[in-house]
Amino acid sequence: MEFSVMCKTRHVLTLIGSVLNIVLSFIVFCFLDILDFVLCFVYKVLDFCIESERKNPGSYSAATLDGSGKIIVSEQGETESEVVYLTSTKFQLEEISDTLYSRPSFVTEVSNQLKKLTFDTITITKSTEKKKPTRSTITINSTIVKLLQGRMIGQYLYPITRWSDCDCQFCNSWTYSTKRTLFVKSDGPKDQAKEDVVFIHGFVSSSAFWTETLFPNFSSKAKSIYRLLAVDLLGFGRSPKPNDSLYTLREHVDMIEKSVLEGYGVRSFHIVAHSLGCILALAIAVKHPESVKSLTLLAPPYYPVPKGESATQYVMRRVAPRRVWPPMAFCASVGGWYQYIARTVSLVLCKNHRLWDFLIKLITGN
Repeated sequence: MEFSVMCKTRHVLTLIGSVLNIVLSFIVFCFLDILDFVLCFVYKVLDFCIESERKNPGSYSAATLDGSGKIIVSEQGETESEVVYLTSTKFQLEEISDTLYSRPSFVTEVSNQLKKLTFDTITITKSTEKKKPTRSTITINSTIVKLLQGRMIGQYLYPITRWSDCDCQFCNSWTYSTKRTLFVKSDGPKDQAKEDVVFIHGFVSSSAFWTETLFPNFSSKAKSIYRLLAVDLLGFGRSPKPNDSLYTLREHVDMIEKSVLEGYGVRSFHIVAHSLGCILALAIAVKHPESVKSLTLLAPPYYPVPKGESATQYVMRRVAPRRVWPPMAFCASVGGWYQYIARTVSLVLCKNHRLWDFLIKLITGN
C-alpha cells in the first residue's frame, strides 16, 4: 500500500517537474530568441565599424581564392545550401548542413511540432517517387576560371583575424607562418618509423587531447616503432582559423592530407580519432582505403534518424533540446541554436583566457 502511494507521488512530482521545465523553457528560450536577434545586429555594426566591412546578417555569401588555388563560393540558402568549388576545369557542388543557415526560433519550432502532431492524426495516403541524390559536375572553359581568379586574387573579404579574437602569440601563431597548413605535433622516430599513427581530436579540443594524455604514457619501444602525429584541426588550437572558411568536411580532409599525409610523407597509416574526428577519419578511410591500416574510433557521434525527418535538424533537437534542465542540455542548446549569444560567451571566455588561466592557477595551484 505504502509502495503504491510512493509510486503515485513520484509520478505526480515527475509530471509537475516536466510541466514546469517545459513552461520555464518556453519563457527562457523566447527571451534568448529576442536577445540573439538583437546581438546579431550589434555584432554586424561592430564588425562593420571596426573592420570596415559589411556583411548581411545571416548571410555567408562570399567568393575568395584559397591557398590551394581554388575559388570557393558559398551561396546563401535555407534548407538546401551548397558550396561551389571552382577548379581549373570544373565546378563541383557540395551540400552543407542546413543548420548552418536555418536555426528556427523556439516559437517557430514549437509551432512546427504542434502542426506536425495535428497532421499526424490524419491518415493520408500519398504515393511518392524516390529520387536518387545526384551530384552536379559542370565542365567549364579554363579562360573563365583565369578571369575569375584574376579578379579574386588579393581581394580577401575578411582580415586574417577578427577584432573579437584573442591577440596572444599562442592563438595567433598560425598567422606568423607563410605555410597555410595545420599544426602537427610529432613524436617518435623521424626517419626510420615502421608505422605512422595519425591522431584526430574532437570538437572543442586540440592535439593536446592526445599529446598531454597518451603520448607521455607510450613506452620507449612503442615510440621507436611508431611515429605519432597529432593534428590541430582547421580552426582549432594553433591551426589556421580563416574567416572565409565554412569548415566543411572537404576542407578538413583536404587540410589533413596537405599538412599530415603530404607534409610528413605518410604513405600508409593507422588512425585514432575521437568524436568529431571520427567523422573525418571515416572520410579519410573512404578516400584512401589502401593506405589506412586500421581505424580506432572513440565516442563516434551516431544518431539514428527516423524516416522522413531532416537529419541535421533532428540531431540538433536531440543534442540541444532547448530545455533549461538538465544543465548540460541548456548549455548545449545555447551554444547550438544561438550563434551570437555563443559569440558573446566566446568573447568573454576565449578572448580573455589569459585572465582565466591566471585565476585558475592562483586558486588551484595547477
